Amino acid sequence: MSSFAEKNHNKYRKDKPWDNDQIDHWAQEEWKDEDLPDNLLEESSFATLFPKYREKYLRDVWPVVTKALESSGIDCELNLIEGSMTVRTTRKTKDPYVIMKARDLIKLLARSIPVQQAVKILQDDMQADIVKIGGLVRSKEVFVRRRQRLLGPDGATLKALELLTDCYIMVQGNTVSCMGPHKGLKIVRQVIIDCMNNIHPVYHIKTLMIKKELAKDPNLANEDWSRFLPQYKKKNASKRLKPKVVTTKKTYTPFPPAQLPSKKDLQLDSGEYFLNEAQRESKKKAEKKAAAKEKSTEKRASRDLEYTAGDEAARYDSEGRFNRTGMLQEEAVDERAEKKRKREEKTERLLEAEEKEQRKRKRANEEKKKKK
Repeated sequence: MSSFAEKNHNKYRKDKPWDNDQIDHWAQEEWKDEDLPDNLLEESSFATLFPKYREKYLRDVWPVVTKALESSGIDCELNLIEGSMTVRTTRKTKDPYVIMKARDLIKLLARSIPVQQAVKILQDDMQADIVKIGGLVRSKEVFVRRRQRLLGPDGATLKALELLTDCYIMVQGNTVSCMGPHKGLKIVRQVIIDCMNNIHPVYHIKTLMIKKELAKDPNLANEDWSRFLPQYKKKNASKRLKPKVVTTKKTYTPFPPAQLPSKKDLQLDSGEYFLNEAQRESKKKAEKKAAAKEKSTEKRASRDLEYTAGDEAARYDSEGRFNRTGMLQEEAVDERAEKKRKREEKTERLLEAEEKEQRKRKRANEEKKKKK
């Protein structure tokens, strides 16, 4: 059995004519009109919508599209009222697959691909693929950031991917339009999906560059290249260091915790339980008044301390240690004096400005009287 059958591990599978390593399955054979002597029996057509901003451009380049499709025997129509493009086969169509190429052509034109690039899809060795990336990422901010990562700085990442895969790539909105050979389109699709899944395209680009160099050596054609390719390990290590929580093991006690005294028990202890409602209210007011009086006494004492200027000896206590309270009192006195000085200066400036304004007004009135 061939190597292809052995790989599938299927003992009931028989060899097929194409199970041959000598056959290039990626090769694209050229179409000839002699391959289909009769005309097509049925008409096939495809239509696609285009956005409003593409209307002017499509109207200008539509003669180029019509000329390119006429050579393949395909009729095309641009409907500006409905905003759609339609392609259909005619009696001159010889290649039955060219209608699929024409369908890809109008799809690419609707996706903002220039007409000079889009008409190349009619060639036999060119294929098209439109990758939808809008639904691969939930967050809008993350989606925009990863789409920009696919482009790279000044489009460098996208250009490197185009050179390595021989494909044309166009990122537009929620889709990525690609044109190129089958082999290159398969690689590009995988790179785009991995980029949306947070795998940087530079890893794929490095691997593709190494494969391109290895393909030049005929001695390595039948060998395994995995030893030459870089192996990237996935890292899930958190960037933030979580603080270690030290837990102390509690000693087991079979007895329940002591019950807290209820409000009624506290009232019984203080004797408040036996008082009537009016007596309770008067007691609460008396306690509140005593607390307020004590607090006001403390505040008055602190204010008196602020106005008492301490001398140099007051900065140190009896044991020779620095007395911070005395320093704070002096600082408070200095601060209050500075505020008072600033208020007086401000008042003087206002008075001067007012006197100046009055003199100016008086002078103006005297001039008016003289004129009269």
